[in-house]
Amino acid sequence: MANSKQKKGGLWVFFAFVAAIVVLIASTFNVIKDNLNLGLDLRGGFEILYQAEPLNGESDTEVDMTSVVNSISKRINVLGVSEPEIITEGTDRIRVQLAGIEDQESARQMIGTTANLTFRDVDDNELATADILVEGGASLAYNDGLPIVSLKIKDASTFSSITSSISAKSSGENIMVIWLDWEEGDSYSDERAKELAGEEPKYISAASVRSAISGDCIIEGNFTEAEARTLANLINSGSLPVKLTEISSNVVSAEFGEDAFHKTAIAGVIGIVAVMAFMIAMYRMPGAVSGVMLLFYIWAVFALYSMMGAVFTLSGIGALVLGVGMTVDANIINYERIRQELYKGRSIPNAVSEGQKLSYSAVFDAQLTTLIAALIMYIWGNGAVKGFATMLIITVVMTLLITVWLSKFLLSLIVDTGIANDKLSWFGVKPEQIPDIHKGESQKYTGTHQYDYVAKSSLVSKISVGILAIALVFSIANTFMGKGFFNLGIDFASGTKLTVTSDNSVSISDVRTEMESLGYSGFTYQAAGSDAVYAITKDALSTSELSQIKEAFAEKYGQEPGDNVVTPVVGRDLVRNAFILTIVAWIAMMGYVTIRYEWDYALGCLVALMHDVGIVLAVFSILRMEVNTEVISVLLTIIGYSINNSIVVFDRVRELIAGYRKNMKDSDYDDVINKSLDATIKMSINSSITTMLPVIFLLVLGSRSIFTFIFAMFIGLIAGTISSIFIAPTVWRWARKNIKPKARKQKKETKESLDEYSIKGINA
Repeated sequence: MANSKQKKGGLWVFFAFVAAIVVLIASTFNVIKDNLNLGLDLRGGFEILYQAEPLNGESDTEVDMTSVVNSISKRINVLGVSEPEIITEGTDRIRVQLAGIEDQESARQMIGTTANLTFRDVDDNELATADILVEGGASLAYNDGLPIVSLKIKDASTFSSITSSISAKSSGENIMVIWLDWEEGDSYSDERAKELAGEEPKYISAASVRSAISGDCIIEGNFTEAEARTLANLINSGSLPVKLTEISSNVVSAEFGEDAFHKTAIAGVIGIVAVMAFMIAMYRMPGAVSGVMLLFYIWAVFALYSMMGAVFTLSGIGALVLGVGMTVDANIINYERIRQELYKGRSIPNAVSEGQKLSYSAVFDAQLTTLIAALIMYIWGNGAVKGFATMLIITVVMTLLITVWLSKFLLSLIVDTGIANDKLSWFGVKPEQIPDIHKGESQKYTGTHQYDYVAKSSLVSKISVGILAIALVFSIANTFMGKGFFNLGIDFASGTKLTVTSDNSVSISDVRTEMESLGYSGFTYQAAGSDAVYAITKDALSTSELSQIKEAFAEKYGQEPGDNVVTPVVGRDLVRNAFILTIVAWIAMMGYVTIRYEWDYALGCLVALMHDVGIVLAVFSILRMEVNTEVISVLLTIIGYSINNSIVVFDRVRELIAGYRKNMKDSDYDDVINKSLDATIKMSINSSITTMLPVIFLLVLGSRSIFTFIFAMFIGLIAGTISSIFIAPTVWRWARKNIKPKARKQKKETKESLDEYSIKGINA
C-alpha cells in the first residue's frame, strides 16, 4: 500500500509541476507579448550611423559625444518615439535606432540636421541667430490656409532695429534671408538663381521687409504641413553642437517589417512543433518531457527578453530557433546516454541517474564554447550581429539553467515513483536488447553499427577539398572578370540597397523601368518573394536622391521603399571587424578546449572550424550569393555549433582512451575513434536533425529578408556535422600519432566488466 501511495504522490507532484508551468505560460503570455520590444526590421523604422564632426571643421577638435546624445534625445522626444536606441561607437560615431516610427523621412531630417538658424541680408552678412527667439517659441501656423512657421521674438528691440535697417534699403536689397545650416561659400544670389530656375534653394525663406518689426514674425515658403511642423520642431530643439553625416542607414517600411515578422514567426512555430514531434517519436516518454521543457524554455527566453527591454529582431528569431535546436541537443546527449546504460543491463532508475551524470560534462563544455562565441559577437559586433548575439547568450544561459536542471528534474520525478521500472518501451528500448544479468548475460546490444569512420574520413576530406578548389577557381575567374572574389553585399562593399514593396505583386522589370525613368542605371535587381524586389547599386545614394526615389515608388505602389545605405568607410570597418571577430572567437574557444582537454583536441576542433567556414564561403562563392554581416554572425554561430558536436565526440574519446595501455599502437587510435563515433553518432545525427528542422522551415516559409542568413546557417550545420564526425577526430588521430603530447597521469580506474551487479532490493 505504501508503495502505491508513493507512486501516486510522485505522479501528483509531476502533474502539478507541469500544470504550474502551463498556467504560468498562459497567465503571462499577453503581458510578455505587450512588453516585447520589436526591432525595426519587425515593425518598421530606421537605423542610421552618423559621423560627428566639429562645426569649425578642425579635425583635431574633440567631439563632445555626451552633448550630441543629449541633443539628439531632445529631438527624438519631440517626435514622440518610445524606446529609442542612441549608441555611441568610438569617439566620433553615433548610431540611432527608431522602431515603429511612421514619418521616417521627417524624423531623419529632424535628427540629422544641425539646425543652426541664422538671419542674414542679401550679402550673406549675419544679422541674428536663434538666440533672438523665445526658447520653444516656434510653432506651426497658417496664413490664408497655407502652412507657415510662427516665431516668438525674445529680444524685440534688437529685432526691431535689425528689420528697420533692412527696410531702409532699396528694393531688391530690403530682404531678410533665413538660413538653416548656412556654410561658408553659401550665397543668397546663387540660391536665388536656382529658385528662379525651378530648383529648391538652400535657404528656407527670403522675405521683403518694408518696415521695422517690433513683435513676432513668420517664416513663409512653399511648405507642406509636415515640412512646416518639422522646421518648427528643429528650431525648438536647438542646433546640434556638431555636424552629422550619414555613413550608413537602414530604413524598413512598417508593412515590410510586419510581413517579415508574420512569416518568420509562423515558420518558427512550425519548426518548434516539428522538433517536439521528432523528440517524442525518437525518445518516447523522455521526449515528451523534453517537450514540456521546451515550452518552458521558450517562455523563459521571451520573459527574460521582455524584462531586459532588449530589442527582438529577425536575426534574434534565427538565434532563438537555433537555440531551440541546441537546447534539445542537450536533452539528446542525456537521453542517448541513458539508453546506453540500459543496454548494459542497468535498471531504469540507475540508468537514468548514471546517464544524467555522464552526459553533464559534454553538455556543459558544448554550451560554454557557444557562449564564448556569443560574448565575442556581443562585445565587438554591432547592429544585427549584436542583436543575434544577445539572443544567443540568453538561449545558452537558459539551456544550462533549464535544460540541465528542469528536464532532469521532471524525468527523475517520474522515474522515482517506480512507475517506469518495467516500461523499457517508454524509453524506446526493446526487452530483447537488454541482457539478463540474473543469468550472467553480458551486454548484447549497443545501439551502434560498428562502422569504420576512419576509413571513410579520407573520402570526405577529398570531397571537401574538391568543393574548396572549385570555389577557388570560380572566385579567381570572377575576379578576372571584374566581379570580385566574393559577391560582397553593401555591408562590406558599400552602396545602396532599396527594398521595393507593394500591396500587390511587383516585378523586377517594373522596378527597373521605374528606376531608369528616374535616371538611375547601374542597379542590379533581385526578387524577394512575389511582393518585394531588391534594387542594389555600389554607389551610396544621398538623402535627396533617396527622397526622390521613395516619392516616386510611393506614388506608384502605395508604399515607400526601405533603404540600406553604407559608405565606403563603414564597409572597410566592417571587413576588418568581421576578420577580428572570427580570429578572436577561434582563439578563445581553442584556449578553452585546450584547458579542458589537451592541445591536440583543440587542433582537431580548429581544423574542423576552418573547414566549416571554408565550406560556407565556398558555397556562397560558387552560387554567387551575397556575403554580408549576417553571414558573419552565422559563421561565428557555426563555429560554436561545430565545436558542440566535436566536444561530444572528444568527450567520449577522452573517456575511452583512459582504458588503453600507455603505449598505444596506430590501430588503437583508430579503434578509439571508431568506438567513440559509434557511441555518439546518434547524438550527432539527431542533434543535427533537431537543429535543422526549424532552420528548414524558416528557409522555406520564413521572410525573404533573412533568406541569406538562414541559408548560410543550413549549409553551416551540414558542414559542422560532417566535420565533427570525419575531420576533427582525424586531425586529433594524426596529431597523436605524429606529435606525441606530454602524457598526463591517469587516475586509476576499475575496469567494468558487467557494468552492474544484481543486488536484491536495489536493481533486482
